[in-house]
Amino acid sequence: MSCNWGTELWDQFDNLEKHTSWGIDFLERYTKFVKERADIEQNYAKQIRSLSKKYHPKRSREDDSRYTWYLAFAATLRQLNELAVQREELAENLNTQIVSELSRYTQELKTERKTHFQDGRRAQQHIENSWKQLESSKRHFERDCKEAERAQHISDRTDLDNKADGEKRCSLKARQVAQQKQQAADESKKEYVTSLNQFNQDQHQHYHTMVPVIYQRIQDMEERRIERVGEAMRLSAEAERKTLPLASACLDVMMEAAESIQPRMDARRVVEVYKSGFDPPGDVEFEDYSATMRRSISESSYLDNRTEGRRHRKLWPFIRKNKLLTLLSSPRQPPPPPPTSPSPRGVANSPQSPPPASREPISQRLNDLMTSGSRTRKQCLRSLKRGNLMFQGAGPADGSHLSPEQRQKKLQSRITQISQEIQREREQRDALLKMREVYERSPQMGDAGTLEPQLEELKQSLHRLEAELRRNQVWLAEVDTRLSEHGGRRQSGGLGLNSQVTTPSSSSLKQLDSRSPASRESPDGSYTEDQSAELHFKSRSSEFDDDFDDDEPLPSIGTCKSLYPFQGQNEGTLSIVEGELLSVVEEDKGDGWTRVRRNMDEEGYVPTSYIKVFLDSSAKGFVQSSRLV
Repeated sequence: MSCNWGTELWDQFDNLEKHTSWGIDFLERYTKFVKERADIEQNYAKQIRSLSKKYHPKRSREDDSRYTWYLAFAATLRQLNELAVQREELAENLNTQIVSELSRYTQELKTERKTHFQDGRRAQQHIENSWKQLESSKRHFERDCKEAERAQHISDRTDLDNKADGEKRCSLKARQVAQQKQQAADESKKEYVTSLNQFNQDQHQHYHTMVPVIYQRIQDMEERRIERVGEAMRLSAEAERKTLPLASACLDVMMEAAESIQPRMDARRVVEVYKSGFDPPGDVEFEDYSATMRRSISESSYLDNRTEGRRHRKLWPFIRKNKLLTLLSSPRQPPPPPPTSPSPRGVANSPQSPPPASREPISQRLNDLMTSGSRTRKQCLRSLKRGNLMFQGAGPADGSHLSPEQRQKKLQSRITQISQEIQREREQRDALLKMREVYERSPQMGDAGTLEPQLEELKQSLHRLEAELRRNQVWLAEVDTRLSEHGGRRQSGGLGLNSQVTTPSSSSLKQLDSRSPASRESPDGSYTEDQSAELHFKSRSSEFDDDFDDDEPLPSIGTCKSLYPFQGQNEGTLSIVEGELLSVVEEDKGDGWTRVRRNMDEEGYVPTSYIKVFLDSSAKGFVQSSRLV
């Protein structure tokens, strides 16, 4: 159905002006609505992204990635981030495709509307002026006609009066005035007719030509505005629809992540992560204190009884895994002064070296610690515990501070990482070798000698990585062997430990008394006789069992370089040669001795003046704080 504002609304100029103004106001409001919606989408995406970033897994908690529930949550956060990206794209499309275009079109529409209504006002003004001119000529014609009629009436009356009086002069003058007025009326009539014809022509042109054209333009402008609003709404819905498949895909991934959670698998992962590989403690053996013990106290007897009483505490003095015995075995004499010669030889036999002190049984050292004040013992234990907690993250390279299961996993992970690094280094080396061949065949492309430093560096790096790989493989083989042996013992001896009763018999006591002297020697050569004294000492030192029975070696707090050779002849000392690099285990406590380690099996005290110590920056604060305790 067609319509024409020019023919049907020819007399509604003011209403059309109001309607088109309201339409433009609506267009501006809709543009503002879309802009505010785009801002809401942008803020929503920003908040969603911030929320996802806030709860995203931190790198420091990489161990949590083993569990399916944690992986599902991480996947949900990633998809939530993707949803935020889609909302940002929607907001950008709304701003660029709708808001910007509508703002520009609104300005153009205002300009066009102003032009059309200005043309309509000019046409309206023209027809009004033509009507005013017609009215003016009409009034002028009417006035002239009345004046001519009045002049003619006066002339006729004057003629009648003159006939009666006989005077002709007055009638002639009146007749001339009447004729002039008649001529003016005739001219006014012609002007009125001309104005009337012109007005009718202008009116016909106004209502049949100008007004329809102007109103048709206004109608086209309004239709375009409405069509543009519909197009904007369609684009808004289309932009929203484009995000639906991606959002649906994100939701599908979230559903898959939720369905991938497996509680039983996570429970197994907890076992894999925290399983130590150790057996539960066995039954406590009966210790008969009523038997007559005739052996004297010594390190050997103390440790033999502890070995019989506890399966996993087979520790001899001065072995690297016994912290208490190593701590108590520090030299009790002042260290020798450094030699005067730059490179002394045989310092142990020189006059400056003190005579070797008599070996002091470890039982005497433990008795001294037991007889000291309780405050001293507490401070000692507290400092040892603090040091263990502080350095538990920086254990030895072989992972011996970990449980067997955890050590095996760590070594396997390290071997995989080293193998990947070796593969990358080899690929880089092969690429450089090919490049060197190209340079040798075509010298103009480059100098082959410039690649030699890089090849040498890669060669050294490969040697270092391969040595580290072999070292870790040896450690892994050792752990695998221990785990296999441990598993065999656990399967074969589990029932026996639970079935038999560990009560001492007379034969076991006789066997204990009938030990040979050689079997009662400690590793340092000391000999014990009285067993009752040994049992008495063991009962007094039982309060230290839980604090010094762990198998973890003391961590290294730095390195040192020996300046002079030293022959460690005393108990607890370590022999060193000039220029040797060692690990510092314990700093000088003011007695002139520093505890060092050559490898995982050789550890002891050396004079502080014979070495140059390089402490780690992380260990200096711990050493200072431990001194204050």
